[in-house]
Amino acid sequence: MTIVVIGPLTQDQIITSNSKTSAAGGASYFQSFVFEEFNMDYVAVANFNNLDLIKDFPNLGNLIPIVGDDTHYFINEYPENDNLDIRKQYTNFADIPLLKNQLEFVLDDIFEIDAFILNPLNRNDFPVETVDYLKTFNVPIYLSVQGFLRLPDEKIDDKNYSIKLEMYNDLEDILNGVTGIFLDESEAKIVFDDGNYNKYDIDEIVITNGSDGSRIISNGDEIKIEAVEVDNIMDATGCGDTYMAAYILKRLLLDSPKEAGEFASLIASEKLMSFGPYKSLI
Repeated sequence: MTIVVIGPLTQDQIITSNSKTSAAGGASYFQSFVFEEFNMDYVAVANFNNLDLIKDFPNLGNLIPIVGDDTHYFINEYPENDNLDIRKQYTNFADIPLLKNQLEFVLDDIFEIDAFILNPLNRNDFPVETVDYLKTFNVPIYLSVQGFLRLPDEKIDDKNYSIKLEMYNDLEDILNGVTGIFLDESEAKIVFDDGNYNKYDIDEIVITNGSDGSRIISNGDEIKIEAVEVDNIMDATGCGDTYMAAYILKRLLLDSPKEAGEFASLIASEKLMSFGPYKSLI
């Protein structure tokens, strides 16, 4: 089973009250470490410009880089060390869309594709035409919604902005026909502002809520997943991306969203206990 993970690599800066570090990041980056740890066949198609980021990728043999004109840059600031649910985030809103013709060129070399994971970091990353093209493969598509809702708010320096979330006019065209979507509670209030979780043609909706766990809406049922308690929280950046990868990994193997959610909660809690991307504690 081969999963194709698509989305930018980023240059991240992580700020807490007592530290400031720089590292590679992006949902596709964090998810690739999960698939590496569990020996899942995957290919990561990532667009970026800063080639120094390649050295941090877990397995260069599984990376197909698309070198663009810019790199997504994120600042993740955690003002309270004892509550990493609170985060201030800033970004440069890089305009480096993944185009249909670019993906046609690279995907043609992948012998078998069993699922796609799409990780937009802003609404420029995946044009509707690109998503429509990926739907023609007739394999499961899992998608993180967050990026499609992001817009620049206040400019904080010469290139970065704070982020506001607003509904995206093209979101209905993008979501219809997707297998599963991932978003947090604040994003769900925007996408499903009327409380109707059946408004789009989606098989499964996974809504995360940090230390309060997550809930999964599947086949008309809502399943509550408790967060696994963690005593020593070290680093929350990429935790949601780790949850998403772990959920998809298990969901593709089992017909049980509950088991997939419980597994994802466990793996996300392990990621919280170390800096950087997921590393097995066993």
